[in-house]
Amino acid sequence: MEGNTGFQLSNLIDIATELVTRWGLKVIGALALLMVGMWVAKAIRASVRKALGRSEMDPTLIPFLSGILYYLVLAVVITAVLSLFGIETTSLIAVLGAAGFAIGLAMQGTLSNFSAGVMLLVFRPFKVGDFIDAAGVAGKVCEIGIFSTTLDTPDNVRIILPNSSVYGTTIKNFTTNDNRRNDLVIGISYDDDIGVAVDTVLAVLRADDRVLADPEPLVAVAELADSSVNLNVRPWCRKEDYWTLRADLNRRIKEKLEAAGCHIPYPQADVHMRQVT
Repeated sequence: MEGNTGFQLSNLIDIATELVTRWGLKVIGALALLMVGMWVAKAIRASVRKALGRSEMDPTLIPFLSGILYYLVLAVVITAVLSLFGIETTSLIAVLGAAGFAIGLAMQGTLSNFSAGVMLLVFRPFKVGDFIDAAGVAGKVCEIGIFSTTLDTPDNVRIILPNSSVYGTTIKNFTTNDNRRNDLVIGISYDDDIGVAVDTVLAVLRADDRVLADPEPLVAVAELADSSVNLNVRPWCRKEDYWTLRADLNRRIKEKLEAAGCHIPYPQADVHMRQVT
């Protein structure tokens, strides 16, 4: 019995020695590679965050981009560790790619919103605080997320739009430019003097400090409509004065035109009576 026990112990020692000899260095090398790789990945992430932080990139995008780079480096490190043990990584990568493709098909809408959110954050057609019109909704931008954009409408209703619908449509940004043009259409009677009407409207525009001298405001005949001669009134102003100026001009122009003897006509129709005998 003692001989058999000694023989078994000797065999175990031989097996252990063989395992340590065969795998010990590989395990140590794999652990060292993994630790060094994780350190390099963290260092790269920190460096990217600092570099992007010094740029004008949106703060929301910085952790996203640095995180993607961090996990890409980790994926390369893990692949290298597996190859040390003789594991065939080609088939593993193929399986992961197929799984990623299937997941991508299942989450097509979500991924579309995600990619659109990245594009919005990179190209920045608008920023938080801007007033925009996108996907048929107009409002002030409250938040630009990875998957959705949040707007507050002028009547204080919160609207959450998927980013794919925002980036895939025409975006109107009313806040980007400092100056805006008001487009008013003022109708006068066919019996009124057009010159008097134009001079009256120009006087109203020049008397308002909110109307910019450059570009020069325009007052011109737009069309000879069915019931009126329509004038295009186009003054420029600062963007923050747009709505108040528009409301005030509508009132003052009406009052001054009436004081000058001009009339703003109602829609009219001529009815001809014919007697049948």
